[in-house]
Amino acid sequence: MWRHIASNALTFLVVLVFLFGGVLIWGQNQYVSEGPLTQPICVQVDRGSNFRRVSETLAEDGAVSSAALLRIGAEYAGKTGDLKAGSFLVPEGASMSEIVDIVTRGGASTCGTEVVYRIGVTRATVQVRELDPATGRFEELVAFDPAEAEAPEAYTLVKSEADTRYRVALAEGVTSWQIVEELGQIDILEGDVAEVPAEGSLAPDSYEVSPGEQRSALIARMAAAQDQILAEAWADRQDGLPLESPEQALILASIIEKETGTADERFLVSSVFTNRLRQGMRLQTDPTVIYGITRGEGVLGRGLRQSELRRETPWNTYVINGLPPTPIANPGRASIEAALNPDETPYIFFVAKTLNPADGHNFAVTLAEHNENVAAYRALEAQRDN
Repeated sequence: MWRHIASNALTFLVVLVFLFGGVLIWGQNQYVSEGPLTQPICVQVDRGSNFRRVSETLAEDGAVSSAALLRIGAEYAGKTGDLKAGSFLVPEGASMSEIVDIVTRGGASTCGTEVVYRIGVTRATVQVRELDPATGRFEELVAFDPAEAEAPEAYTLVKSEADTRYRVALAEGVTSWQIVEELGQIDILEGDVAEVPAEGSLAPDSYEVSPGEQRSALIARMAAAQDQILAEAWADRQDGLPLESPEQALILASIIEKETGTADERFLVSSVFTNRLRQGMRLQTDPTVIYGITRGEGVLGRGLRQSELRRETPWNTYVINGLPPTPIANPGRASIEAALNPDETPYIFFVAKTLNPADGHNFAVTLAEHNENVAAYRALEAQRDN
């Protein structure tokens, strides 16, 4: 009898072990397999929250099939203590394992509300926008020019939210003086910038910032980024360029940046200036004349006068030979790469095709061809003025 009972007990134990093992395998498969989400969602994790609250929210939003299983999996992975506050984008079909990784890995929020401080060539704006998880695109909530209007309530409200992200976006072609001036107007940053950085030394890009960040620290990040871009481009430069140093490449890149806003034209424009430098011709480019007038402090806001084209300044390439002594703006990566890898062309002239800068330029080899192109452009100007 005892032998029979022991045999039954052993059989029962074996069944339990198999059942438990099966449950473990099923749970593991559920934890790592594709989840039920049919479209991306934003999940907000508040400061002081815990995995129980987050798992229940995810279950209510249809992101996971079981809140309990998510918690068990996170506990088994040793991640329950790593929960991070913020707003996180959970993609379509994300597994429980992937979701746990998203809300515990840290770093910047990946969705929700974002404030972008845009520093442009002619103006600065503040844009408040929110990510639409379904499309993956940001939708603008409000935008304003801080120099012309008071901050709207929408901006004040999002600044009070803990998970709001902030960016400073520099347009290609802004000057160092403009950057310092506009950073001084950004109310989430702190501290002063001791002096305006060297022209051309700051990389146009989008920089994630945090409330309380020092302006000088942000400037240092911009300078480090430009140093790296320039070093990489210089190492990959064409042979035989009429440029003696990375600094000269930066000067030429800044001129290219100011001469064309059309991405596919940068290498053509670079070829014109490269050909002129090789032939000992003056560059004769208006943006350098403008810089000699403004020194990068603001926008000229009018056309150049003939007297200004003849006036000698260190930057007036109608008067001086070769490159000016400094860059005339902060060029982006594309213009730096164009300066160091110009197209091979015979062109030594170019002029705008139309009154719209986005339409690009007409290029020419001979002065006669160039004069025809200039005459066509002047005719368009005359039509506009009549």
